[in-house]
Amino acid sequence: MDTPVLLLAHPGFKADTLAELLSLARAAPGSVRWASSGQATVGHMVLEQIRQASGVDITHVPYKGGGQQLNDALGGQFEVLSSNVAGPQLQYVRQGRLKALAVGAPARLAVLPEVPTLAELGFAQANLVSTFAIFAPRGTPADRLALLNRALNSVLLQPEISARMRAVDNIPTGGTPEALARRIAQQRELGRRLLPQP
Repeated sequence: MDTPVLLLAHPGFKADTLAELLSLARAAPGSVRWASSGQATVGHMVLEQIRQASGVDITHVPYKGGGQQLNDALGGQFEVLSSNVAGPQLQYVRQGRLKALAVGAPARLAVLPEVPTLAELGFAQANLVSTFAIFAPRGTPADRLALLNRALNSVLLQPEISARMRAVDNIPTGGTPEALARRIAQQRELGRRLLPQP
């Protein structure tokens, strides 16, 4: 399952678009603070991709999870945050307590049709989603893995399940264990490239 990533801003922040955010960051390097739910999270990867592609200096504010990050966003402790799409975030956008600048997703969200994807804005490499998967212990027999995989894919194809996931802006993906392993390896390599270890 994939979950889109929202780029949100405090309503007091002068930028209403990603382009305006980057313009402000260029004018005052380091002054724009961008919070993520932690080091090397997908939200952090989105920021790093945008920083590298645009050459702007934006200050990363890593949190230990999303709860406190969201509370501090509402309190104006920083200008921008990246967060998985979820009910509270969408509610705060509707109430005007946060504003949505962009979304990392294959397409615009039905619930926020006016909010462009990062790919539309010229940041295809930053157009990332959070991936959720089910794992089995190392050494689980291949026939058991295949059985579990078939069962999970079957569930994801059920119209009621798929509709419920999409209703909260999650994207049922399914697939093979091999495809998931490749995706994890790609994400790990992305992290190594964007966040080299000292």
